[in-house]
Amino acid sequence: MKSADVPVAGLVLAAGAGRRMGTPKALVRDPAGVPWVVRASRVLADGGCTPVVVVIGAAADQVRAELTSEPVEVVEATDWSEGMGASLRAGLTALRDLPAAAVGDGEVVGVVVVPVDLPGLTAAAVRRVADGAGARVLARATYHGVPGHPVVIGRAHWDGVIASARGDEGARGYLRAHDVVAVECADLGDGADVDTVDDLPPGHG
Repeated sequence: MKSADVPVAGLVLAAGAGRRMGTPKALVRDPAGVPWVVRASRVLADGGCTPVVVVIGAAADQVRAELTSEPVEVVEATDWSEGMGASLRAGLTALRDLPAAAVGDGEVVGVVVVPVDLPGLTAAAVRRVADGAGARVLARATYHGVPGHPVVIGRAHWDGVIASARGDEGARGYLRAHDVVAVECADLGDGADVDTVDDLPPGHG
């Protein structure tokens, strides 16, 4: 278990083109008009993550502009079209290489990873999953027993995930090959991602 003063980072994977949505998901707005990329980064920060890194790719200039006033580190994955694996590699590499001064209270022990398209994600779910973070811990939220997001990747696993993340698999193959702690979060929100306009909750878009 992490102590309260040990930082756990947040990582938003927001590089995709959102072809089935017709626009990058990072730029979709919630009912309050907040872009999903901004909402996701704020949910991680409100859940106690520091620093928060956002990986961008498609429509990079537009997405970066939405983040100008947000206290996040922005990383561009130039090979974003390869799939989620490229975004995950870029984000974990950036976190691994962050200078200690950018972290604050000490070396980050792990990272809470979320894709940008989780409009039902809550800070409470992030905090619950992050509370068990440690350098060797792999954990993920479940919703009524079904694996979802966020996913926690301990620092000791970063190199392994960077080496294995390919295509749209992201960290799935790595997680299947290791012991992962399940953290039930159905009482705290919804971990479903959104693939098409038809999947949007009422009032979104």
